[in-house]
Amino acid sequence: MSVNPSTEKQANTFFGKQSAELSAEIAKYIPGGVDSPFRSFKEVGGHTIFFERAQGSRLYDVDGNEFIDYLGAWGPAILGHCVPEVVAACQETLAAGPVFGAPHRLELELARAVSDAVPSCEMVRFVNSGTEAVMSAVRLARGFTKRDLIIMFEGCYHGHSDSVLASQSHSSSDGIPAESKQNTLLVPYNDASALKDCMQANKGRVAAVLIEPVAGSMGVVPPKEGYLKEVERLCRDHNVVLIFDEVLTGCRVARGGAQSLYGINPDLTCFGKALGGGMAIGAFGGRRDIMNELEPIGKVYQAGTFSGNPLTMAGGIATLNLLLQKSVYDRMERSATLLFAGLQEIIDRCKLPVRLQRVGSMFAIIFSPLPVTNFRESLKIDAAKFARFYHELLNRGIYLPPSSVDAAAISAAHTDDDIEQTIKACDESLKEIF
Repeated sequence: MSVNPSTEKQANTFFGKQSAELSAEIAKYIPGGVDSPFRSFKEVGGHTIFFERAQGSRLYDVDGNEFIDYLGAWGPAILGHCVPEVVAACQETLAAGPVFGAPHRLELELARAVSDAVPSCEMVRFVNSGTEAVMSAVRLARGFTKRDLIIMFEGCYHGHSDSVLASQSHSSSDGIPAESKQNTLLVPYNDASALKDCMQANKGRVAAVLIEPVAGSMGVVPPKEGYLKEVERLCRDHNVVLIFDEVLTGCRVARGGAQSLYGINPDLTCFGKALGGGMAIGAFGGRRDIMNELEPIGKVYQAGTFSGNPLTMAGGIATLNLLLQKSVYDRMERSATLLFAGLQEIIDRCKLPVRLQRVGSMFAIIFSPLPVTNFRESLKIDAAKFARFYHELLNRGIYLPPSSVDAAAISAAHTDDDIEQTIKACDESLKEIF
């Protein structure tokens, strides 16, 4: 491994000369130097890192440094980077034409594969991102029910469309009309009684309940036992559309998504990230009677020039075919178990105020003395300590999401040696901080 370790014991930035220069240069042309604010180092400090290639569980930057990757491209790299079968499928499809603006066989094949993997999706429509999938599902629920209100959960993230960016953790954004906020109701995650009260107070006016079955943007918060079942029951009782946002969890926590883990049948489900195996993808699907409200057979409009393009469909088909192998999830579970066992031993031995939270291959290392079960508890996470930890790991060749609350990811490409190196780096980094 080639890294540029800092000689300073409490370094708070990564010393990559070319990355630093490129970070300064790109900020002249792209606001903040990034095309998505999640990629910035605003929370952890320092300059961003420019990468030039990736392979398996590793990332390689422009300065020649190598990192064990737990960002996973924010979720898509479930099999690792540059998987030969996915690359080959995409290259072959690209040679035949990347986009037609018309139907093709690969669209049918991936739609059938999604429906087979997720039985609640009787029909599916492909889009280009998780944001598009959620935006379209919310519009569809409103069109189907002829109601306007959406219930969401504090701290859950559903993309950047107006209807859902009114969430508690992102309500500081300018440019969102007051009407969008007024039509979005917020309740605490993991609190069934609060949801019940909200639905009763707005009886007959709620179109949909939009929920992440595992909250991935406030510390990887799993649902409490029986919570999702109660959410499902309340939606049935009030004739409200239940939308599962499985953009993060779909394919990742199980091939059939979190709904297969928890035994829930949502009315609509949104997908993205891991579904495409590295290609830009989004999808939403669900009950046939609801999906048939979409144009051209219904009256709810949704469209996209690149939606369902052959290149993306090829990546998705190759990925889902590989995920049919049980060994993929067994490998990820083994890696996650080894990692958490090693980290927990360090935490217990040193009596550190650090929590480990995960569901499947999604995980978070949380600088908090108590578990995080909702958004308000996530506000107590020590972001400053995480920032120091982040840079200590960075200088030891470990790449995490630059955020104290967003989910990290293990891929099927991570090896036992990767996990051992990571545990050692975490041990050394935590000693520097505490």
